Amino acid sequence: MKGMILARGKGTRLHPLTKVINKHLIPIGKYPMIYYPIFKLREVDITEILITTNQQDIPLFRELLGDGRDLGVRIHFEAQQQAIGIPDAILLSKTFVGSDKLTVILGDNIFHDSLIPYVQSYEKQSTGAKILLKTVSDPNRYGIATFDKSQKNILSIEEKPSDSSSNYCVTGIYMYGTEVFEFIKQITPSSRGELEITDVNNLYLQKSKLTFDVLPNWWIDAGTYDSIFQANQIILKNE
Repeated sequence: MKGMILARGKGTRLHPLTKVINKHLIPIGKYPMIYYPIFKLREVDITEILITTNQQDIPLFRELLGDGRDLGVRIHFEAQQQAIGIPDAILLSKTFVGSDKLTVILGDNIFHDSLIPYVQSYEKQSTGAKILLKTVSDPNRYGIATFDKSQKNILSIEEKPSDSSSNYCVTGIYMYGTEVFEFIKQITPSSRGELEITDVNNLYLQKSKLTFDVLPNWWIDAGTYDSIFQANQIILKNE
């Protein structure tokens, strides 16, 4: 299995800091944010990792990470020319992935749980995708899944709903087979002008090829000053 980390985001909620530094290079504890998804992938023996980011930021990531050997992985880079959505970034991995499966992590996802049981479970799937969910207090900020708890079936996924009976967000952790590239070609930009990963996941859902698990421990979307402060508190306490 290959790994992919998305690190292009504009980081507008972190201005003015992110006018001069990529959000994923901001320190969390004693490491830059980008280290944490690398650690999570390495822990599950995914050592071939593609990082997508802005063209102008690739030299900064290269200077920090090199080719990844110091972290026990092999890192590749691709530039996402425009910030037009997660699916657009995933398309850049097609040659890198080849015939393998792919685990995608958004670079600002900081979380406690190991990916080992989830990746092992997904590798037993002959086809389809797996997503990881987490309960949140502000569901209007995320893609939200409604599911039948007794049957463990997802019923629907809605992007940033204004009113939802569910508070299970789709975290930025996804596992896909090579069919994801064909699914991405079938979707169109949303009203935001972006390709939405929710639309891709809903195509899997329509074909009954989407499984899920719920993260039991803490998970943070480190995209605001408050969430970065929270992540630092947790990480520094644990360290």
